[in-house]
Amino acid sequence: MRTHHKSTVLAAAAIAALSLGLTACGGGTDAGAKDAGAATSQAAEGATDKGTGAAAGAADQTAAKSGSGSAGGSTTGGSTAGGGSGSGTKGSTAGSSTGSSTGSSTGGKTAAKAPACAYGDIKVTAAKADEVPTEHIVLTATNTSGSACTLLEYPLIAFGPIQTAKDVPAVAKSKPAAPVVLRPGAPAYANVRVALGGVDEDTKVVNSFNVNLFAAGGPAEGSIVVKAPAGGLAVGEAAAKTGYWTEELRNGADEF
Repeated sequence: MRTHHKSTVLAAAAIAALSLGLTACGGGTDAGAKDAGAATSQAAEGATDKGTGAAAGAADQTAAKSGSGSAGGSTTGGSTAGGGSGSGTKGSTAGSSTGSSTGSSTGGKTAAKAPACAYGDIKVTAAKADEVPTEHIVLTATNTSGSACTLLEYPLIAFGPIQTAKDVPAVAKSKPAAPVVLRPGAPAYANVRVALGGVDEDTKVVNSFNVNLFAAGGPAEGSIVVKAPAGGLAVGEAAAKTGYWTEELRNGADEF
């Protein structure tokens, strides 16, 4: 009996020890699994953070290259707020470049000179001076065109057939400092001596005569036929002289 009881006690002790060992092993396994799971989760979170950081870095680099990004600000309408840069600077540069170009293209056109008057731009009339006998006439040239033109030099006058008539010479002292620029409807004048008024002077009566204008390179094409004042003009070709075109007749310069 005593031997059987002892065997029973030993068996019970062995079973208890076995149970305790199994429990200890099970607890260690669960804790190890939990620790491994936690480590795996932390590693995954670390990888996610690294991926997010890399993506953000790539986005920043892309924004910097395209010029759309800004440091602490934004770019709107070609100007930069908060210290940004990029596309705003390009907008300002384009604006200033366009402005200066337009301004220049606009400055060159304004400085252009009026072209020389052509015979179709001008109407010429003649009037006798207030003297007896008639020694002078005044030619009036009026701009009948719709734009300004420059009346160059002096009237080229032919008292007779234009092919054979002698050109009337100009008086140098009557030349103005600058050619006359005629606005539409504006007049210019030239004093012309037609005779000396002597009784024995060789003269001929003309009822009309021709006037040519000057172009930039010399006499212009086309003649203006001018009607003589009432009663005609007694012209002594040897004495005839003309003054230059001027805005108004001047004492001294246009007296000859």
